[in-house]
Amino acid sequence: MLLSVVAVLVGLSFLVWSADKFVDGAVGVAKFMGMSTLLIGMVVVGFGTSAPEMVVSALSAAQHNPELALGNAYGSNIANIALILGFTAVVRPVVVKNIALKRDLPVLMVVTAFSIFLVSNLSVTRMDGVIMLAVFALAMGINVVSEMRQKKSLAAAVVEEETAAPVSLWKSLFWLLFGLAILVASSRLLVWGAVEIARTLGVSDLLIGLTIVAVGTSLPELASSIAAARKGEDDLAFGNIVGSNLFNTLMVVGIAAVIDPMEKVSSSILYRDMPLMSVLTVLLFVFGLPVRKVNGVRRGRINRIEGAVFVVLYISYLVYLVLEATGRL
Repeated sequence: MLLSVVAVLVGLSFLVWSADKFVDGAVGVAKFMGMSTLLIGMVVVGFGTSAPEMVVSALSAAQHNPELALGNAYGSNIANIALILGFTAVVRPVVVKNIALKRDLPVLMVVTAFSIFLVSNLSVTRMDGVIMLAVFALAMGINVVSEMRQKKSLAAAVVEEETAAPVSLWKSLFWLLFGLAILVASSRLLVWGAVEIARTLGVSDLLIGLTIVAVGTSLPELASSIAAARKGEDDLAFGNIVGSNLFNTLMVVGIAAVIDPMEKVSSSILYRDMPLMSVLTVLLFVFGLPVRKVNGVRRGRINRIEGAVFVVLYISYLVYLVLEATGRL
């Protein structure tokens, strides 16, 4: 038991560190290739901070623990919105641009509804996984093409530091590859520790995936979102969350299903976790509606009160999970 706890703690520590280095490397390579900061936030950083979920779920599926994979993906989505974006908004209100409301959030809501449809029969087949990966590729393609078309107008809104040091391609490639290697190793350690704890305590893999693993693999999003918001990079903070949830819902679950089809999914995912994930996604859209003026311009903004609502919902969710697991509900 003690060894398992140490494995989880060490795995989480290296997971966060390696994800940070992986993101630094990915952003460096992207900047060297001339990609816009907004595109980096939505695609590269979103992918980088979701890499822990992707690796953990893939390894969980390979070790025949599909519910840990699902719990990690959907639990991370819930944590991304309710805990991470909520806490970020409490620290500093997050401005939501109209393009996110018109394009990114509607896509996320459709993808969320689509995932519920696929899991509604309490199974995720290999074909379902292939479909998810195909939809993910389509959604990312649409986002990239849309961003590239608006590159000229977005260039004026993106502020680059004139004193920034030149981007080193080789250094960025090193951290990209080295960070990924440590990411894989720490994820394997984390999965082993989490599964052993679940077995020792008699707690389901799903619950461990929804709580310990989900929060642990979401820490990169928390760190990057708070840092971006404090620097005034609202696009990066918001795009990181939306992009990460798209990756989790489609790519993370899709890869896990292709590796090891999930023939029997717990019904609690349908009546408890996916509905909450859907409600949070809709609330994200509602809270972001441009009903107030920000710096003289009518823009959406998730304020501190709305952020606190998200955090309270997440704490309530965790309490419910614990009470249910201990048989008090």
